Formats: sequence, C-alpha cells, structure tokens
Amino acid sequence: MRGQGFVFQAASLLAAAVLVHIVYVTVVRPRSDSLLAAQQARMQVDPGYVQDRSLWVILRDYEQESEIVLMLWALAIIAEKAVRLRAERRLFDRNLVPLAEGVRILPADVRDHTRELQALPPEEREALLPRSLLSALHRFGATGSVADSSASAHDVCDGEADRLDSELSLLRYIAWAIPAIGFIGTVRGIGDALAQAHRAMQGDLSGVTQGLGTAFNSTLVALLLSLVLMFLLHHLQTEQERLVRDAESYLDERLLRSLRA
Repeated sequence: MRGQGFVFQAASLLAAAVLVHIVYVTVVRPRSDSLLAAQQARMQVDPGYVQDRSLWVILRDYEQESEIVLMLWALAIIAEKAVRLRAERRLFDRNLVPLAEGVRILPADVRDHTRELQALPPEEREALLPRSLLSALHRFGATGSVADSSASAHDVCDGEADRLDSELSLLRYIAWAIPAIGFIGTVRGIGDALAQAHRAMQGDLSGVTQGLGTAFNSTLVALLLSLVLMFLLHHLQTEQERLVRDAESYLDERLLRSLRA
C-alpha cells in the first residue's frame, strides 16, 4: 500500500506538471502575450488608456504555473484518499461479524468468526474495520478477557488515526508551498520593477508595471488556491477522524457487547 501510494503521488505530480505546461505553452502565454502587446500599443496611442485585467495575464508567469501544478497535485491526492475513505465506509453497511439476536461469542467461537474476516479480499481485509475486528477477536481468543479485547481494538483505531494524520503531512506541505511560491513571485516581480526604474524616470513605465503585475498576480493566485486547498484539507481530515470514531462505535455495538468470557 505504501509503495502504491508513492507511485500514485509521483505519477500524479508528473501528470499535473505536463498537463499544466502544455496548457500554458499552447493557450495561456500566447494569449497573454498578445493581450499585453495590444495594450502596450493602445497606451502609446492613448496616454489615458487604462489597462483591463485579464485572467490570461494574471496567470502567465512561472510562479502561477507552479502554484497550479501543486494545486492539481494536491487535488489528485485528496481525491485518492477520498476514494479510499468511501471504500472503507461501505464496509460499515455490512455485517462483518454475523450474529443472531441474543447470541454471545465465547473464546471457543473466535476461530469461526476470524475465518470469515480473513476470507475477505486483501483490499477489504487491510481496511480499518476488519483489522480492528480481527485484533479484538484474536485478543479475546487468547486471553478470554473482554477488557483486553476492547483495548486491543481501540489501539488499532488509535494507530490508524495517527497514520491517517501523518499521511496528511504532504498535503500540509503543499498548502504551505503554494503561498511560499507566491511570495517568491512577489519578490521577483518587485526586483524586476526596480531594475526598470531608470526607464520609468524617462517616462516608460511598461517595465515597472509589468514587474509589479508579476508581484501582485503571483500572490493573488497563491492566496486564492490556498483558501480552496485548506478548505478541502480540513474537510478530508474531518472525514478521516469520523471514520475512526465510527469504527470504534461499530466495534462497541456489533462485537464487544456480544463477547462473553
């Protein structure tokens, strides 16, 4: 599973970078260059002309391209985790430990129930709910203690909660990296604007305005993308925490209360 996760992350990053670069080379930069050229010609004819803000011009720089690549990469990771959560959620609708009403599980009955769980497909058996059920049943069969069985199951849930939280570290890094790249664009744009100060003294403000445009546009795009990404990240984290809580409730209601030492 870990190897598959790394392969997916690497492939999704490569796909996002290639896709975004193709769109920039074929659409964004040609259109922004033509718009900037037309606006420059218009300003030379009409000194009072006010430039219109265009989406193509806002997105044209390399910082914005990098920010969009990271955003698409984060969306791919979030979508993959959401699909896995949904697959685990479907297990809650199944009676993984079938018991008639009023029937209790004794330590001698554990083997029959664990055999049914171990017969699940590998993808389902590695999910949180089957693993916690198996852990509880194995501990109950070994010790005959309901308290030990409950502690074992909840330890699995706690470990899963820590693992899910640690897997969000890459998304948290991306959520930090996007504004950082926007700040890099701001510094670069201001530097380019200051480098054109001598032309501004001669009345040519095009270099200064283009540099300041790079500075502000990169920050604008970065902040907008960060707002969306942080919302999705918090929603994903909430769903993961809810999965663990529901698994613990499932254990208490469907298994632990049916154990009888």
